[in-house]
Amino acid sequence: MKRKYDGKEVQTMTNNPNRKIQQSTKAVWSGEKEYRAHGATQVPVVHSVAYSYDDLDHWYDVAVGREKGHIYGRNTNPTVESFEQKIRDLEGAEAATSFSTGMAAISNSLSTFLKPGDRIVSMNDTYGGTNKIFSEFLPRLDMDVSLCETGNHEEIEQEVQKGCKILYLETPTNPTVKITDMERMVRAARNVGAMVFVDNTFATPINQNPLEYGVDLVIHSATKFLGGHADALGGAVCGNRELVEQIFHYREINGATMDPMAAYLLLRGMKTLHLRLKQSCDSAMKIAEYLKNHDLVDDVFYPGLKDHPGHEIAARQMKQFGGMLSFSMKGGMEAVRGFLPKLQYANRAANLGSVETTVGPARTTSHVENTPEERAELGIPESLVRYSVGIEDPDDLIEDLEAAFASLKKTAVSKE
Repeated sequence: MKRKYDGKEVQTMTNNPNRKIQQSTKAVWSGEKEYRAHGATQVPVVHSVAYSYDDLDHWYDVAVGREKGHIYGRNTNPTVESFEQKIRDLEGAEAATSFSTGMAAISNSLSTFLKPGDRIVSMNDTYGGTNKIFSEFLPRLDMDVSLCETGNHEEIEQEVQKGCKILYLETPTNPTVKITDMERMVRAARNVGAMVFVDNTFATPINQNPLEYGVDLVIHSATKFLGGHADALGGAVCGNRELVEQIFHYREINGATMDPMAAYLLLRGMKTLHLRLKQSCDSAMKIAEYLKNHDLVDDVFYPGLKDHPGHEIAARQMKQFGGMLSFSMKGGMEAVRGFLPKLQYANRAANLGSVETTVGPARTTSHVENTPEERAELGIPESLVRYSVGIEDPDDLIEDLEAAFASLKKTAVSKE
C-alpha cells in the first residue's frame, strides 16, 4: 500500500502576514519548534527505527497517512522531518523530502518520473556523477539523453523543442561555474510539457530560489554548503506537493533514507548558512579578482567577474555570486601538482561548501569518474583547480595563494 506523504503545510512564522520573514531567520527557526522535547532548545536526534502504537486503528491511520506520525525509520523520522521543513521553507516550496546523499536525491528524482523510451535534455557541464547517469546509466535503460553545450541557450531550446520528459539544469555548474537562464529554459520546457529540475547546490537557497522562476523541482547535495562542516552526508528535493509525494514514495520503497544523526548535523549547520555564505561570497569575489590578474593563471571562472559569460544572468537571478570559483593554471597538470601542496589554508579534498577552504583538480573531485578524454570533451581542462572558499579572512587566503604561486615560480627557475 502506498503511504501518503506526511509533509507539513508551509508556516508563515510570524503574527504579521504582511511581513516577509528573512532567509537568515528561517535558517535558524524553520522546522524547529514542533520537534523539540522536554523544553530543549534543540531538535533531538531520534534514533528509533520503529514507533509503537497501543491502538491498532490509530497505527493503521498513521501508516496510510490519514493521521500524522511515524511508523518506521525508512519512511520517516522526526529529526529528518525537521531538516526537510527547514530546507522546504528556505526554498519557498510546498514540500520537501530527503535522501542519504546528494546523488541519491538526483538519481531517485530522475527514476521516479522516467521510463524506457523517455527523453531527457541536459547540459555537458553537470557534476561528474550526474553526467555518468546521463551518459552511462539512463541510455542502458533505453532512454534518450541529449547533452547540450552549457550556456548555449539556443541549442538547449532546440533540443527541448524536439520533445522531452525532463529538462535537467545545474546553475552554477560544478566545477566550471557556468550560468543558465532558468526563466528562459522554463519557458522552453513549458512549450513541450516538460518538467524542469535544477541542482541548486552551488548557489544554495540563500543566493538563489529556482522555484521563483517556474522550476518544478530543486535538488541539493546537503553535504556541501547546507551542512557546511564536512561531517554529514545528505540530499534533498523541494517542489510542489504532488511531485514531491511521488519522489517520497519512490525513496521510501527503494530505501535511500537520510540518517537521523546526519539530519541533526545538517540542521545545526544550516543555522549559520546565511552568515557563512556572506563571508564566502565576499571572499570569493576578492580572490577571483586577485587570480584574474595573476601571470600563472590562464583563466578564472566566477560569475561575479564582469567578463564572465553568465555575469548578467547571474546578477539577475542570484542574490550573491556564490562561494565557489575555479581557475586554470599555466603549465598544465604539472603546475597543479606543484601548486596545491603548498597551500596552507586549504584542504586538498573531494568536497566543497565547508567552513574550511577546500581545493582540488576536477580529475580527483567533481569528475573523478570521467576519463581525461571525457573531461576534455566536457570542456574541463586538466589544469583546472576547483576552489571552495571557506570563512577564513580573505587576505589570509590571498597571501596563501600568493606564497604557493611564488614557490611554484621558484621551483621552475631552479629547474632551468
